[in-house]
Amino acid sequence: MEAETKGKGMTYGKITDPELARLRERIGNIVHPYRYHEAASKDAIRHFTDGIGDDNPLWRDETYGRKTRHGDIIAPPCFLYSVHWPAGGGGLPGVHGYHSGNDWEFYKTIHLDDTITVQVIPGDIVEKKRSNFAGRSVISYTDSIYRNQNSEIVAKSTGWSVRAERQASKEKGKFAHISKYRYSPEELQAIEDAYDREEIRGSTPRFWEDVNEGDELVPVVKGPLNLTDLHAYIAGTLGGAAGGRGGAHKFGILYRRRHPAWAYTDPETGAVDIPEMVHASDGMADEIGIPLAYDYGCQRPCWAGHLVTNWMGDDGFLKRLYVRLTSFNMLGDTTWCKGKVSRKYVEGEEHLVELELKGENQRGEDNFTGSATVLLPYRGYKPLMAPR
Repeated sequence: MEAETKGKGMTYGKITDPELARLRERIGNIVHPYRYHEAASKDAIRHFTDGIGDDNPLWRDETYGRKTRHGDIIAPPCFLYSVHWPAGGGGLPGVHGYHSGNDWEFYKTIHLDDTITVQVIPGDIVEKKRSNFAGRSVISYTDSIYRNQNSEIVAKSTGWSVRAERQASKEKGKFAHISKYRYSPEELQAIEDAYDREEIRGSTPRFWEDVNEGDELVPVVKGPLNLTDLHAYIAGTLGGAAGGRGGAHKFGILYRRRHPAWAYTDPETGAVDIPEMVHASDGMADEIGIPLAYDYGCQRPCWAGHLVTNWMGDDGFLKRLYVRLTSFNMLGDTTWCKGKVSRKYVEGEEHLVELELKGENQRGEDNFTGSATVLLPYRGYKPLMAPR
């Protein structure tokens, strides 16, 4: 591998033809990755929803859950991020990976104490023709298939990551002009007011007949993003460095011996850490051309899922969720997750609604765009208890 350590302590790798050939050898080979949560236990569901700030009682209150058609609490669809993060990365030592999106299809409800397994199938590697952010860069794809203890497919996800050379990103400095945002008291009050206006549809069915194209969803706000938010998300979803990347103390040392290009050396102490600290340290983020620490890429799809499940109610079912990350969400940023009804239609016996989604920050910029397809109840339907 053509790589060298430059800057303060980050390994700067290169995207080369031999490395891409090695990566392409993985295409189509099924792997069984590390799972952070192997079961949708009451604790695991609570920790995940704590990490995204979702207080829907269908995920958390057993007394409430028993009164629904599910017969108990269930896990939100995006809980599967806490089983395995389908980011589309891997390979290319010393080359940074930026989770850039997911396309989910959901087939089954995740019930309390379901055991989830996952298969990952590496997909295509597409070289970007031009990049305003870095030098040579590629987009890598993976397909992930999630099954429950009955071998039923619960969901599938296609994930993709942009792999970019760190040194080139630093030199181009596309985001160097961005600084931490300073809020006025009025702006902070508006954010708190948005939290207070959040609406959980819950046990009141949202009937398909009552939905109109152009209807807007009540926004869900997230922010201003701080380290507590990041730590809560890590604890509930990723397990930090333990998420298939070594772990703490001895486990971290053993992992870094196997993957030396992964390591970051603190220029002040000489101690070794992992590049994922770009999500917590402005200094480390700056080494790859991002002026401020930024969120984990899978946070915003989870927030989009929060928005949709709030809107659809207990009797709705999220069939598809597509989220494309369009810019960085940095510490101090606030994201308003927004949506509107773009289409309603009937397909067979299913009454479906399509939603347009986006995340808008305090600067008026979109940091994600996407869509969702939701199965809604209709008047006269007879809800069935979900199968156990």
